Amino acid sequence: MIAVFKRELNGYYKSVTGYLLAAVLLIFAGIYCMVYNLSGYCANFEYVLDAMSFIFLIAVPIISMRTLAEEKKSKTDQLLYSLPISMTSVVIGKYLAMLVVLAVPMAIMALYPVILSQFGAVSFATAYGALIAFFLLGGCLLSIGLFISSITESQVAAAVITLVTMLLLYFMSGLAGYVSSESSSSLIALGILVLLFAVLLYYMSKNMLVSLAVAIVGIGALMLWYQADSPAFSGLFAEIMNSISVFDRFDSFVDGVFDLTAIVYYASISGVFVFLTVQAMEKRRWSE
Repeated sequence: MIAVFKRELNGYYKSVTGYLLAAVLLIFAGIYCMVYNLSGYCANFEYVLDAMSFIFLIAVPIISMRTLAEEKKSKTDQLLYSLPISMTSVVIGKYLAMLVVLAVPMAIMALYPVILSQFGAVSFATAYGALIAFFLLGGCLLSIGLFISSITESQVAAAVITLVTMLLLYFMSGLAGYVSSESSSSLIALGILVLLFAVLLYYMSKNMLVSLAVAIVGIGALMLWYQADSPAFSGLFAEIMNSISVFDRFDSFVDGVFDLTAIVYYASISGVFVFLTVQAMEKRRWSE
């Protein structure tokens, strides 16, 4: 795992990727710090992090697009399969390298609250709590990008799909608001999600029987629930989307609340997508 980690980290800084990410993060952090803190006479550094959370829409595709997609395209993934370590160690090594690339500019950003404290009263607990949550949010999104990279063979395709996914996650709450609060609308929307999950399952497993079974059982369960208690579906889709939105959970840290449930949520999402990445790689390993 350490060898994979060093190789990946070296790759990020031998190319412009690591430097580009650091530059983008620090430039936007500087701009928003100037606008909110210095020009706005506000010592709340957490507002800067909240304003620049959109940067992950750009940063995640940049970091994750080459992680596994290029390995498969250039056939160097065969070398990974031949290493005397488990595929879990390979994936974790690559994931940790991405986290370090993200952590480097954030370590510099950690100096901002100290600097701002020279100009006003800074709540270090709130500022650094938000900074930790910002890093975990990035780690969560990077795990999703890593998984997408594992199921594609082109850096461009991985970048585009990851960008679209980040956009959907970023605007999830707003998009959910466009779905009618009527019970039938929530039923249809949830049914579509079940079908999309079944399609993803088929894409990963190539097992039509299991995928159809998941779709039928999922749709059937929704229909039975709807028949038994249709009023419960009123506004349910929007409520579910709001509750699982990764970006919305960051808001509590900006408000000065260190939300442990959000920390657990970010860690859980990261763990799930790292696990799915391992499974995708193992499937490819044994299918060749």
